[in-house]
Amino acid sequence: MPSDLRDLLRSEFRWTEPEPGSGLLVSDRSGWWRDSRILDGLGPSLAALFPDAAPTVVVSPEVTGFLVGPLVARASGAGFVEAYRMGARRPIAEPMTWADVPADHRGDAQRLGVRTRLIGTADRVLVVDDWAVTGAQARGLYALIASLGATVIGTAVIVNECAPAVAAELDIRGLLTGTDLS
Repeated sequence: MPSDLRDLLRSEFRWTEPEPGSGLLVSDRSGWWRDSRILDGLGPSLAALFPDAAPTVVVSPEVTGFLVGPLVARASGAGFVEAYRMGARRPIAEPMTWADVPADHRGDAQRLGVRTRLIGTADRVLVVDDWAVTGAQARGLYALIASLGATVIGTAVIVNECAPAVAAELDIRGLLTGTDLS
């Protein structure tokens, strides 16, 4: 990955305090989506984390994954499939395959689902997201993908904050770490 992309990601990121004096900081990644240079570099750089993987499809969870996933799919010559959160919208009017996601970094359990017809046994799936902290979404998506008979390649993220053992177990690779954004 070009070092200038890493520099751009760091410069266009900020921590914000939604309520002054609360001491709670949340990530503000909006600068990433505003900068065309970042958008140009994200797909190829995330795809390059798995250089010889040859995915046939990229799967990404909503919401931010719907921005990043198609960039990686295009860069890797693969298709894209959305992984929806149950309850986030009206039901999708076709068969879905769902998987439980263990508690995420906020402690919330969720369910993620894909349109069943879009992933088959011949698929090699790369999971893509913007950020990984616990690996919970990757773990849930891996179970979902396996239930459809497809092969999981790994997970590419912009920021990987997973514990090293979790990142190794789930093959989560990132462009940055949490300390890069401190």
